[in-house]
Amino acid sequence: MTETRHPRTVADLAPLARAALGPHRTLRAVTRLRGGSKKGVYRLGLDDGGTAIAYVWAPDEDYWSPAAADPRDPFSHASGLDLFTASHDRLTAAGVRTPRLLHVDPVAGAAVVEDLGGSGSLEEALHRDPDAALPALNRLADTLRTLHGARCTAYGKVAVIDNGGTAHGDSCAGLVTDRALADIARTAVREPRIAAARERLEDAVRALAAQVRPRAAHVLVHGELGPDHVLLDDHGSPVLIDIEGLMYFDAEWEHVFLRLRFGPHYDVLRADGLDEDRLRLYRLALHLDLVAGPLRLLDGDFPLTESMRAIAEFNLAEALALVGA
Repeated sequence: MTETRHPRTVADLAPLARAALGPHRTLRAVTRLRGGSKKGVYRLGLDDGGTAIAYVWAPDEDYWSPAAADPRDPFSHASGLDLFTASHDRLTAAGVRTPRLLHVDPVAGAAVVEDLGGSGSLEEALHRDPDAALPALNRLADTLRTLHGARCTAYGKVAVIDNGGTAHGDSCAGLVTDRALADIARTAVREPRIAAARERLEDAVRALAAQVRPRAAHVLVHGELGPDHVLLDDHGSPVLIDIEGLMYFDAEWEHVFLRLRFGPHYDVLRADGLDEDRLRLYRLALHLDLVAGPLRLLDGDFPLTESMRAIAEFNLAEALALVGA
C-alpha cells in the first residue's frame, strides 16, 4: 500500500530548525529538494538569509516502502538516522568530507547539516564544462584513495561492523552472487526479455562467481557514488552525500558503479590493483540490480517515472549484451 505523501512545511520543521540553529533565528521557507527516494531532503531558509539542510527519515518520505530491513545484510535498505550518523562519524574519522552535522533529533528521525548547495554538484559541474571540472574530479580521486585506504577484515554496513556486529554471508562475492540471482528471478516475472535469457544470465553469474578468489581485507565504500552524490564546497573540493549505504566491502563494487556513472570521466578515478574477476562479476550484478530496483520503485508512486524506466532499460540492455543475449 502506497504511503500518503505529506511534504514537510515551515510549521513542521520549525522546531527542528530552532533546535539546530538557535532560537534567535526564524525559519521562513522550506523547499523539498528534488530526487530523493529514501528520505526527505529540505532546504531551510532563515530570516537572516542563512540556509541549512534537513534530512527527514519517515515512511511517507520513502518511496521504496521497504519491509523491515536487517542491517546485517550489507545490501539491505540503506535508510535511517542511525545509519546516517554512523556513516558520518566514520567518514569524518577517515578524513573524508561530508556535510557538517549540526543537529540530530532521534525522536523525529531527522538531522540538520550545513548547506553546500551554492556550489552545486560535481554532476552539474561536469555538464557545464568538463575541462573546468577536472580539478574537482582529481580531488575526488584523492578522496577515493583516502576512502578506500580505510581497511577492515570484516565486511558489512559501518553501523554494524563498527559496533562489533557481523554481516550475513560468507564473502562479498557470495553476497553479490546471491543478490544477482535473486534479481534475475524477481525481474523475470515482469520483464519478458529477462525471462527469455534467464538461464543464460544465471549461468553467467555462477561462472563468473566461480572465478573469484577469497579475500581477507575490505575497504570503505560509499556504494552509490555517482557525480550527483558529490557536492562541491566553495574551494571546489568534493563533499560526499547520501552516505547511509557506507560499508566495508570490495573496492571493485565501488568501481563498477563509478565506471557506470562517470562514463568518459571515469579514467581520472581509475585505481590500480583491482581484481578483474571481481570486476566482471560485479559489473553484471550491478546492471541486474539497476533493472530490478527501478522496476520495483515503479510499483509505487515515485514521481520521476521516465528517468526510472530509462535506467531500467539501459541496464537491461547492458546485462543482456554481457551474456550475448
